[in-house]
Amino acid sequence: MAIMKEFREFAIKGNVVDLAVGVIIGGAFGQIVNSLVKDILMPPLGYITGGEKFSNYFINLSGGDYNTLQDAVAAGAVTINVGVFINNIITFLIVAWAVFLLVKGMNRLRRKEEAKPAEPASPPPPSKEEVLLTEIRDLLAQRNG
Repeated sequence: MAIMKEFREFAIKGNVVDLAVGVIIGGAFGQIVNSLVKDILMPPLGYITGGEKFSNYFINLSGGDYNTLQDAVAAGAVTINVGVFINNIITFLIVAWAVFLLVKGMNRLRRKEEAKPAEPASPPPPSKEEVLLTEIRDLLAQRNG
């Protein structure tokens, strides 16, 4: 039962929830980046390099003649998938750049937080002598005033 109590304390602290949110957002971000690479960046690059879908650039090692990578895979041909590899490199670079910008922004906020001047501490309470002298001054002011 002690292990269940420890697990509940761990889960309640928020670490698990923060991690789950990060994984979910990261997965969604990965899909967006994959779509950006596959649907936006690579078609013009394929057009520039010969008008073919870029992911269809492959090296066939088994000797057959296939028009697309899907045809080669369906036939069980051994291929080196150059286009898919380049797509993955571009996807990685975009994700790495986004993470770099995120970390850079967080570091900037952290530095601003650390650079804020500390609020001045409230003045210490007056000593007994100061309180006594203040009372004497006030009494003399009342008597003379």
